[in-house]
Amino acid sequence: MGARVLLVGMGAREHAVAWKLSQSPDVDAIYVAPGNGGTAQVATNVPIGPREIDEIVAATRELDIDFYLATTDDPQPLGLVDRLRERGLPCYGPTAAAAQIEASKAWSKQFMVDQGIKTAAHRTFSDHAEASAYLHEGEDRPIVVKASGLAAGKGALVCDDRAAALTALEAIMVRREFGTAGDQVVIEERLAGWETSAHAICDGTTALLTPSATDYKRALDGGRGLNTGGMGAYSPSVDVTPALTAAIERDVVGPTIAGMAALGTPFVGTLYPGLMITAEGNQVLEFNARFGDPEAQVLMARLESDLFAICRAAAAGELANVDINWSDEPAVGVVVASGGYPESYTTGHLIEGLDDVDDDVEVFHSGTKAMGEGIVTNGGRVLTVVAREPTLAAARAKAYANARRIRFEGASMRSDIGKVGGTA
Repeated sequence: MGARVLLVGMGAREHAVAWKLSQSPDVDAIYVAPGNGGTAQVATNVPIGPREIDEIVAATRELDIDFYLATTDDPQPLGLVDRLRERGLPCYGPTAAAAQIEASKAWSKQFMVDQGIKTAAHRTFSDHAEASAYLHEGEDRPIVVKASGLAAGKGALVCDDRAAALTALEAIMVRREFGTAGDQVVIEERLAGWETSAHAICDGTTALLTPSATDYKRALDGGRGLNTGGMGAYSPSVDVTPALTAAIERDVVGPTIAGMAALGTPFVGTLYPGLMITAEGNQVLEFNARFGDPEAQVLMARLESDLFAICRAAAAGELANVDINWSDEPAVGVVVASGGYPESYTTGHLIEGLDDVDDDVEVFHSGTKAMGEGIVTNGGRVLTVVAREPTLAAARAKAYANARRIRFEGASMRSDIGKVGGTA
């Protein structure tokens, strides 16, 4: 009898992971809480929110779940993995203690300092007046102000000068725009260089890096506009060399896994460091404790191995015995968003053209829901259209050709995802 697997989340990342799990001969059933209009096509949606831990635990009993695979950030710091492991349920995801590496930027920064992992110079504050006084000290310079807690990927405010930093500080600590995530702030130097990220599948002692992927955070072409959850991604990244990958593994991922284990909080799950490649070396901006979105969508498209077998081995501490195979073909994912995202936008618009895409192109749903016989928009980032082809240019052309066949009122997308020489 195959496994009954639970995912928690409602994004295209969850749809992509569920799609990949559905290809495993060892998986009988997949459940996604709460899911979306796309996950319902490959799994069973469960109407429970990501922070409703008691309800999720109860559902694992009612649904006979026998494996939990962490994809989104909220449940792990709230102790979901701890609760499920107490019941003997295998989990691919970090405990609450290990999840601090994402859930508390203040904790994570101190961990990096203690482990000798390069990161930007910084100070942590719990008091607005003290943080404000610190910003008034010294020269007026570019700076980054970060809400320490989880803020849906939007809690890092990049500031050109002191005035902008003070405004950011007020937004986080006074106006509480990110809620309790702003109880503490990290103020750090703004590094110069170019950003990249890495993903590693971890079992507490062993970490296996995935291929590189580049995401596009800004809303508009050329890296302009407001920060978003991600407007697209491609893999592999043209700027990430084998030497850089080896350096990230040696200087970042390896010390992180060893350091977490030494603290008695071994990290199991997907470790996702964001880095700035600077003239002074590779420096970690922050850690995430799950797959990125939209990076997961292009990585799942390139994964040739059985995802469930990989995660099951990691949960059992047996990752050293696993070989993971990836396609050599590049993949490009283009996010189709609601007009006005990431600011105000309307939802409930009928999505047309989903049946018009090519058979070898995947459309992963995020902000969608079923309504009657159709699918309507239900969020800012609506869909990620992913194509895999022998060359990056061909994958990019195919992703865009298919994305343009999908229509709904106000649909928008960047036009430069995967464009060599473009700005992410």
